Amino acid sequence: MILQALASYYQRIADDPASGVALEGFEKKDIPFIIVLSREGIFKGLQDTREGEGKKKRARAFVVPKGVKKSSNIAANLLWDSPAYVLGRPKPDKKKDKEELLRRSKDQKQCFVDKIRATFPEPAGDAGVVAVLKFLQSGDFNPVFSHPLWPEIEESGGNISFQLEGDTGLVCQREAVIKAIMKMGSDEKGEPQTCLVSGEMDEPVRLHTAIKGVWNTQSSGANIVSFNLPAFNSYGKEQGYNAPVGKSAEFAYTTALNTLLSRDSRQRIQVGDASTVFWAEKEKGHEFEGIFGGFFAEPPKGESEQDNAALRALFNAPITGSRPQDEVDRIRFYVLGLAPNAARIAVRFWYAGTIGEIKEHIRQHFEDCSIVHGPKEREHLSLFRLLVSTALQGKSDNIQPNLAGEMMKAILDGTPYPQVLLSSVIRRIRSEHEVTYQRASVIKGVLARDSRFYKKSEMEVSMALDRSNINAGYLLGRLFAVLERAQEAASPGINATIRDRFYGAASCTPVAVFSHLLKLKNHHIAKLENRGQAINLEKQIGEIMAGLNDFPAHLNLQDQGRFAVGYYHQRQDFFTKKETIEGK
Repeated sequence: MILQALASYYQRIADDPASGVALEGFEKKDIPFIIVLSREGIFKGLQDTREGEGKKKRARAFVVPKGVKKSSNIAANLLWDSPAYVLGRPKPDKKKDKEELLRRSKDQKQCFVDKIRATFPEPAGDAGVVAVLKFLQSGDFNPVFSHPLWPEIEESGGNISFQLEGDTGLVCQREAVIKAIMKMGSDEKGEPQTCLVSGEMDEPVRLHTAIKGVWNTQSSGANIVSFNLPAFNSYGKEQGYNAPVGKSAEFAYTTALNTLLSRDSRQRIQVGDASTVFWAEKEKGHEFEGIFGGFFAEPPKGESEQDNAALRALFNAPITGSRPQDEVDRIRFYVLGLAPNAARIAVRFWYAGTIGEIKEHIRQHFEDCSIVHGPKEREHLSLFRLLVSTALQGKSDNIQPNLAGEMMKAILDGTPYPQVLLSSVIRRIRSEHEVTYQRASVIKGVLARDSRFYKKSEMEVSMALDRSNINAGYLLGRLFAVLERAQEAASPGINATIRDRFYGAASCTPVAVFSHLLKLKNHHIAKLENRGQAINLEKQIGEIMAGLNDFPAHLNLQDQGRFAVGYYHQRQDFFTKKETIEGK
């Protein structure tokens, strides 16, 4: 299903001339350096295609003949490659023997020339190919080595290609080269089999093209389909022949996926450790492809909530009367999350639904996680902000490996969030003694979804303070907030409150600490000079205590979450009241 959807997407973008996607037998490749030659094969200069400054320099991508899959063996690309293959000069490596590198690069250069000769037995038909062969056969590369750009080329080992003086394209983009590559593809013979992707008869591919752009994989790329050990083989078949995918389908799905994962793609976001791509199944695409990432990615600096048109449109749809099942919302939409896994790429999650379904699920996600907050906080938190609230020291590197993918899948499917999300947030709160807006939002979302999905009898957690909620965990959280408020009023500017000493025990084993905290409360309230404030605090404590029969010996994980939300709601209520009074 995944490969079929990707192959279909390739056909869609291949039919669009503006997409610039490579045709079969070609691929897009960064070519930072171009050797300019005269028609006689004489060196005329070096062209630097990179833009930017310092380490941020980026090379221009060109459509070039598809590269070979390299390992330890020597194999050359056609009319483009590294300096070792093109000029016989390897990239310096202090860890390797210099003489051995030079010997190997000599064989690599010969392989590069042989590849051109094998592709063009009669090169006289194209001036570009003739010029390249003359230049390579002359062996006079000193003008290149003495060029000011050469130190950077040698140090980086960046790809090199050729261009005829006066031409705008590369030699490998000339019509004769394109025809030769097309002919090579049609002349290659192999035993045809039924392709598992297209269902048509085609020659199967032994080694699939590497997928690049998945975060934290090796720079040379990795594979989704791969059989690289004997244990994975069956019925005497080796490598890709174990799951036969035809050449056309293999090229289509790998090209589509590499296009979606490219640096400039607007159809990819990073969700934890999962590089996530998305696309619509439509002849010319759909605008939802351009806004989907904005629902989950961190908003650009300086962009306000009102600036996010995608979110506004999503939440205003019921108000404006947008129908959830019109023609546009019935378009299929796909989301694919990929993560590194040794030498392969693992599928973290896969969603295949309609635009209407996914919009409804995203809206429900934001509603579930919506909770009262300060005036300077964003109304809707990004997925990254929710996930990082569960991580040690608030660092994205410490987010649990599978958590991001599981949460994203739950959002897309409209199912309950993973329970590990709740335990992770509670663990961080108990460790750091801080119930933040982000953590309260996560807990509220988990509890709200569980209550609705499993039709639980417990009252669903509300967005703001709910005085009608009689859940013991929620009431105890409110009570703890009021007791802390009494301490703060009695000792203004205090460095550490009861939250720093007793939050963990109060939220887990209330019976062990609340009797002591109530005794401390009497001492704190007695110190208050403002008797009106003292009476108000006592009234709030009495109101909460009236809903409690006794202090439980233990609160389960869900009630510990309600404790945190009750504490957060009560604290926000204090803040709201204070702001209202000051504004009068």
